[in-house]
Amino acid sequence: METTDFSFELPPELIAQHPPAERGKSRLLVLNRKTGQREHRMVADLPDLVPEGALMVFNDSRVRKARLFARSVDTGAEVEFLLTRFIGGTRWEAMVKRAKRRRVGSRYQFPDGTTAEILAEEGELRIVAFDHPIDDSWLDRYGHIPLPPYIKRADEAQDDQRYQTVYAKTTGSSAAPTAGLHFTEEILARLDARGIERTFVTLHVGLGTFMPVRTSRIEDHVMHEETYSISEEAASAVERARREKRPVIAVGTTSVRTLESAWEGDHLRRGSSATSIFIYPPYHFKVVDQLFTNFHTPESTLLMLVSAFAGRELILETYAEAVRERYRFFSYGDAMYIR
Repeated sequence: METTDFSFELPPELIAQHPPAERGKSRLLVLNRKTGQREHRMVADLPDLVPEGALMVFNDSRVRKARLFARSVDTGAEVEFLLTRFIGGTRWEAMVKRAKRRRVGSRYQFPDGTTAEILAEEGELRIVAFDHPIDDSWLDRYGHIPLPPYIKRADEAQDDQRYQTVYAKTTGSSAAPTAGLHFTEEILARLDARGIERTFVTLHVGLGTFMPVRTSRIEDHVMHEETYSISEEAASAVERARREKRPVIAVGTTSVRTLESAWEGDHLRRGSSATSIFIYPPYHFKVVDQLFTNFHTPESTLLMLVSAFAGRELILETYAEAVRERYRFFSYGDAMYIR
């Protein structure tokens, strides 16, 4: 299939630049993938829409302040880094703006005087070595929330909280698992009151999720690896739901990719691993029955995943309706519930 098969027209003003005034107050487009029926609801309605006996699977990864600004030691120019993966010691994998200018041996200074040097080039990525180990406490002090490039503003104080899920636990993501941003403690309590089971997996969002497709044929695109972990408790819950033929609802595409990567026959692999799974049509889903997700960018791997789940034509028709109905798109936008 061609990458352009997953293109659609989106007026720029529909790209959400800020989170909604109140978490959980976004709109919800409900899609029945079998009948094609669509309903326009609110995220607050979700606890009443989830089928009895369902298991919801959330990604509890926490976003680190992975966006850094430094100055070139040689030129004094400001340079932006996005740390995508900790390698070990003082070394990190990073995306760097205007990467072609960032050569091996180049050195940069950060606001507190910390310096870093580019050790290697790996395509668009750079391997960066700091002059001392940096950790999440250092990043919390000197880093910025890594808002995606289609949000045309600097990060603000509210993003520290609003670009995290309320259940975020394990730090490691370079972007938020954004479907989870809609959930509030009240919505979770209402799901509990209905007896809806939930469990958590962890996938640290990195290049595999947000790197654009730059090949004309989607089959030629290679996903970057992302790390994930599944506890004994989570694996048992998913296996039990499958045995009992209860619906498994993935909250977000990262939860989908974790579950589909780890499923082996009749069980889910426990422990930590890495995945570069690329889900696009046609794909047979082994675990996930329903999906709660945001609206995704044109020609992205995420749009290809939801197209595999519900059908490309139906998804593009639904997106066109969302545009007509003036839904808000992308990370801080509205949501879809695909049944």
